[in-house]
Amino acid sequence: MRTFTFITITLFSGAIAGALLGLINQGIVEPFIDKAIGIETQKQVNAGKIIDFAQQSQYRIYQKEGEIVAATVLGISLASLFGVVFAYSRSSLAGSNNKKKALILAGLMFFVLFLVPALKYPANPPAVGNPATIYYRESLFIGFIAVSGFSTLGLALLYRKLGKNQSKRKIGIPLIIYAAIMISAYLVFPPNPDRITIPMDLIVSFRIASIFTTSIFWGLLGIIFGAFWDKFKPHEISKEITSSI
Repeated sequence: MRTFTFITITLFSGAIAGALLGLINQGIVEPFIDKAIGIETQKQVNAGKIIDFAQQSQYRIYQKEGEIVAATVLGISLASLFGVVFAYSRSSLAGSNNKKKALILAGLMFFVLFLVPALKYPANPPAVGNPATIYYRESLFIGFIAVSGFSTLGLALLYRKLGKNQSKRKIGIPLIIYAAIMISAYLVFPPNPDRITIPMDLIVSFRIASIFTTSIFWGLLGIIFGAFWDKFKPHEISKEITSSI
């Protein structure tokens, strides 16, 4: 493995996919956040609280600009995990080329790290939720992701140990165990403590938009990473190196 090439394509893939996620969110997710903030602001005005609308508007502009940077950093972070998993599991992944292998892995990671946790703790706009419970809510969400992620990692090792001649059993047993673990976690983990006070149709629209853009991110990450891998082939040691050994 050519380490420098591997690190470079991993970081660039994450940065590109993350930046694109930030840009896409500007047009798809942010309008729902603006509506949610508008509803909460109106409630505060009706309650007699004085709101500095100019300051709020300026802060939202700052948030939207910063979202692209934050999404890029998030993309790099997730790509780092993705790259390590891909490097170790590439030979076990289905697909006739590395683009297909990377896209399959991206779909699996989207399912395990986002979609399954979202069933228990679906996304809400930033305006929804009591600020006093934010750390508690984050700990629940991260804990649920950890259960899903580490369970998948352990079962992936089990998958590889079950013999090549047991294809049906090889796939079925880890899936059944994973489903049992996550159903148990779903029942054991406490619900979101905050009451939703804005229209549910807005919440549902925001959640659908979030799932859509996140799925785009993982798809882009898989395609870009796989294309870079096929082009630069970090798993192949150059002829110059092998001839000098």
